[in-house]
Amino acid sequence: QDKEKLEIRKLNDPPSAETVRDMIKYARNVIEEFRRAKHYKYILYHLLSGFLDFFVPPSELLEICELSLDKMGTVFEDSNVYMLHMMYQAMGVCLYVQDWEGALRYGQKIIRPYSKHYPSYSLNVASMWLKLGRLYMALENRPAGVKALKRAIAIMEVAHGKDHPYISEIKKELEDH
Repeated sequence: QDKEKLEIRKLNDPPSAETVRDMIKYARNVIEEFRRAKHYKYILYHLLSGFLDFFVPPSELLEICELSLDKMGTVFEDSNVYMLHMMYQAMGVCLYVQDWEGALRYGQKIIRPYSKHYPSYSLNVASMWLKLGRLYMALENRPAGVKALKRAIAIMEVAHGKDHPYISEIKKELEDH
């Protein structure tokens, strides 16, 4: 599946092997930079707990994601693992700042490639369906929310077993909405 996971954008003038190598190097570097920025924020928050108000603001983290997605998108398809990684990070930042619409947009872009790249009963896919279901519900799109949550449950029932407490919790969530 490497070819699918590292899919290159189909252009009239395909990028050279060197351009692709350079973009992979860029993607790896920006992912590491993003991890460091998140880690630095976490360390400062927990170690200094209010003594210093210096950290990487979520808006800057989101900007890192969006700029890198723009740049990588000139070479990589949206289903490329590097693109998916940055979309997932952007979704996480949107969730953190309670931008439900932004998080939903990223999640909708992620779910189809996740479903291709991961095995049928992957908890990564179930987790994404669960997030999407909860976002749809929060945005008052109950039909889409129910559909997404049922997809999550179907995967989780195979992965965890039908009697798992987490599945019961999600089913209760469905009943309450």
